[in-house]
Amino acid sequence: MSNSSSITQFLLLAFADRQELQLLHFCLFLGIYLAALLGNGLIITAVACDHHLHTPMYFFLLNLSLLDLGSISTTVPKAMANILWNTRAISHAGCAAQVFLFALFVGAEISLLTLMAYDRYVAICKPLHYGTLLGSRACVHMAAAAWGTGFLNALLHTANTFSLPLCQGNVLDQFFCEIPHILKLSCSHSYLREVGLLVITACLVFGCFVFIVVSYVQIFRAVLRIPSEQGWHKAFSTCLPHLAVFSLFISTVMFAHLKPPSISSSSLDLSVAVLYSVLPPAMNPFIYSIRNHELKHTLKKPIQSFF
Repeated sequence: MSNSSSITQFLLLAFADRQELQLLHFCLFLGIYLAALLGNGLIITAVACDHHLHTPMYFFLLNLSLLDLGSISTTVPKAMANILWNTRAISHAGCAAQVFLFALFVGAEISLLTLMAYDRYVAICKPLHYGTLLGSRACVHMAAAAWGTGFLNALLHTANTFSLPLCQGNVLDQFFCEIPHILKLSCSHSYLREVGLLVITACLVFGCFVFIVVSYVQIFRAVLRIPSEQGWHKAFSTCLPHLAVFSLFISTVMFAHLKPPSISSSSLDLSVAVLYSVLPPAMNPFIYSIRNHELKHTLKKPIQSFF
């Protein structure tokens, strides 16, 4: 039996065997990655430079864009490099880094989406207390707590996963280092510790999900009591993008990890992993910009001055 420290590299799942299809996947990944870089970079620049956007909602949105950039940069560049160099290898240290960073960004993003739901709840249901409950210091502390939660989550999972003895080879049935696929290489009962940790994490994520659902039930009840149609439109224009982002993220993650084993296959697992790890970071800037007039107005100014 060999442990994880004796494995110098892992072999990731290839997207295709034919070179033409590999180049097609490379171009697709490159386009999505550039779109994510551009969209999230524009949001970060707009929020940082425009003092009109220095509000709790846009502060949390800036942090969300940073997390999206981090999560997609953890997986996609390595996948593109492997396609370009026609290899499947990733070093042991590189795999551990991927697990740590991806767990950090995903864990922090779930926490941040929960905070963004709380922000919308206070803004609509308790507007008179908004400045008190969500002052600048409180927002910084909340964002730091989200990042700290992600860091602790990543540290526990990475340390636990890479302390397991691995004796089932070094081939991962995924295009990046994902914890469930690493656990499949273990033949020791000690992997149950990591399974238990994953169950605890899933319970915490479910708690965040319930909090967000309850918050939006209260929000929609409050919005329906607004007499003016303009008030409805303003409330929905700030809530629907967050709800769409959360729904896209949670639905793809749940399908990836809760789908029945009977429909599981390498190609399906690969496609679903791309959906939840690559699609949300690229789509989030578009979702937030399409109905947000303040953000669209701020983003138009540098584009118009350039042309």
